[in-house]
Amino acid sequence: MTKIIVGMSGGVDSAVAAVLLKKAGYEVIGLTLRTWTGDDGTESRCCEIDDARNVARKLGIPYYTLNCLSDFQRHVVDPFVQSYVQGETPNPCVVCNRLVKWERMLYFAKVMQADYVATGHYASVVKLPNGRYTVQKAAHAEKDQTYMLYRLSQEQLAVTRMPLGGLSKEEVRRIAEQEGLPVAQKPDSQEICFVTDGNYADFIEKNTSAVLQGEGCFTDEEGNILGKHKGIIHYTPGQRKGLGLALGYPAYVKRIDTEKNEVIIGKEESLYSTELRCCDVNYMSTPEPAAGSSLPCAVKIRYHHPAQQAVLVQQENGIVQIRFDKPVRAAAPGQSAVFYDAEEHVIGGGVIMKN
Repeated sequence: MTKIIVGMSGGVDSAVAAVLLKKAGYEVIGLTLRTWTGDDGTESRCCEIDDARNVARKLGIPYYTLNCLSDFQRHVVDPFVQSYVQGETPNPCVVCNRLVKWERMLYFAKVMQADYVATGHYASVVKLPNGRYTVQKAAHAEKDQTYMLYRLSQEQLAVTRMPLGGLSKEEVRRIAEQEGLPVAQKPDSQEICFVTDGNYADFIEKNTSAVLQGEGCFTDEEGNILGKHKGIIHYTPGQRKGLGLALGYPAYVKRIDTEKNEVIIGKEESLYSTELRCCDVNYMSTPEPAAGSSLPCAVKIRYHHPAQQAVLVQQENGIVQIRFDKPVRAAAPGQSAVFYDAEEHVIGGGVIMKN
């Protein structure tokens, strides 16, 4: 039988991925990457070992854990904190997938002489006629996770299986119930896995040795002072709640100026833009285009954003300019922009830059 390593988080999705691959005839080995624990011993929602071990025992498959704490701290937590300090809004899951999860799963696959790795992501790995690999959107758009996968390399995709791409969440839970899995009705995680209470600012304050900028000014777009803010790590573009401003109109964070320690406030219409730039671009379905070339596509600027029609223009320095057909709302520096073709394959993606 073909041997496959299944990354098991302790949730229902990865558990059902293991079920389906076992039924498909693979020799399945379960693996949980231990990426983060809190000061009180709290586990990350991506590495709940007891639940994953119980699933593996129920399925009768070998199960292992792998300590990735230092890798996760270096590649994910430290850059996450630094990005907020710089007034950006990062996507830690995107970085974790490429530099921690897949790297360590593939390392373990080599140790175990396995042919493939697999996860419970809602997406499908596709090999295109040009010989390149990409990921295709899930059949059920509400669960699609391709946005978080765009940085995977060709080498990683070539040996990856994602068996949940054609299933809905209800179907996955039904399979788990039929198999008697103890995680069948386990709730989905809604927050970043290592910020278990959802309070990013508190986490950053506890996990940086840097001197954080304190209170500063809220200003309008003309530079007029509107009030005091609590510190830039508490804010992100598009935010409305928690500003504590009474201006007589709905006020939103438009952008953050770290040099002046200012949070610039605007009305909702000021949040829209028709162009943005991306760096750290990774192409999947196509090699990097020649400088000056353009490519029509659809672009998502955050996880739950409906993809909008746009044109990519490749720059000489590796930066991609995106020109939208219609304005998009609250594009946040540090977030990812992910590009899709008409068949809903991921063309690639990059990190949104400050203007």
